[in-house]
Amino acid sequence: MAGFSDRVEQVSISGIREVFEAASDDAINLGLGQPDFPTPEHAREAALQAIKEKKVDGYTSNKGTQSLRKAIAGRYQEDRNLTIDPEQIIATSGGSEALHLALEAHVSAGEEVLIPDPGFVSYSALTKLAGGNPVPVELQDDLTLDPSTVEERITEDTAAFIVNSPANPTGAVQTKEDMKEFARIADEYDVLCLSDEVYEYIVFEGEHCSPLKFSESDNVVVVSACSKTYSMTGWRLGWVLGSERRIERMLRVHQYAQACASAPAQYAAEGALSGPQDPVDEMVEAFEQRRNVLLDGLEDMGLETPTPKGAFYAMPNVPEGWVDAVLESGVIVVPGDAFGENGTGSARISYATGIEDLKSAIETMRSVTNDFQ
Repeated sequence: MAGFSDRVEQVSISGIREVFEAASDDAINLGLGQPDFPTPEHAREAALQAIKEKKVDGYTSNKGTQSLRKAIAGRYQEDRNLTIDPEQIIATSGGSEALHLALEAHVSAGEEVLIPDPGFVSYSALTKLAGGNPVPVELQDDLTLDPSTVEERITEDTAAFIVNSPANPTGAVQTKEDMKEFARIADEYDVLCLSDEVYEYIVFEGEHCSPLKFSESDNVVVVSACSKTYSMTGWRLGWVLGSERRIERMLRVHQYAQACASAPAQYAAEGALSGPQDPVDEMVEAFEQRRNVLLDGLEDMGLETPTPKGAFYAMPNVPEGWVDAVLESGVIVVPGDAFGENGTGSARISYATGIEDLKSAIETMRSVTNDFQ
């Protein structure tokens, strides 16, 4: 019988998408993880120039152009003081494909992957598609992932654990000490630490630090992208980096699934990474202003909200039925349980939208909240 694989039957359409489809066309969208800023002009121009020069008409190297991978490595050297060989980088179709490659290459059937709960919706689904078993790990009160809890959950069946900082959906930022511990755990237990650093430049308090900086083995693989940092979600350009042997295995998956990332997007990304970084600073400043406006509004409503220190999400605790009532009132927010069982009783609110729309949405949420009190 022409049925379907057990793997695909274990996953369903994202709960985020279900919320969007239920909303009215004129709703204010606080559910989308997409910056409302234009892609930097110099990134657009780099793509246009490559098209004019006929550089994008054919396949690139499976790993991506050498110049792009040098630009990625250059940012790690300049911003993180990390020396990365461009040969240890694969350019991917967004951060999503980078996560897919990492899990497909490192997880065997029946093995476990420890994932933050609440956490990004793809972690559980991609683990299942790789034949693995996602194991949710509850977060602390400040919504960070506790290294000691991760360590306690490791078994002989654990293939990997995922760290996401700054985090989607919580906005939490792990400390430098946490990252040292995650690297130690990966080394000591010989399991993979998959570090999702897609929001690495959107930090308001503290600093971004990668476990890669502290690893004494090659058991850390890093995923990142241009999507959030440079407002390039539609360009679909990310990357994964790791040791030579890990990159070689991930390349086996990538070359059959994708061959190479889109050539125009690669040149745009190179332009973004190697050009002026002022647009990034301007976006981060705007996100911080919006965060503060949202937090003030939520506090005034009496909704307890851990302070997000990065990304562009807040996750307040909300009464039962609140999300549906807000949605019916014309504002899209995402129920917390879309990100895992431990997200129940909360909502994810994205402030990657204009300040006037945000203020209008806050007033709508205030009205709804008053009805629950």
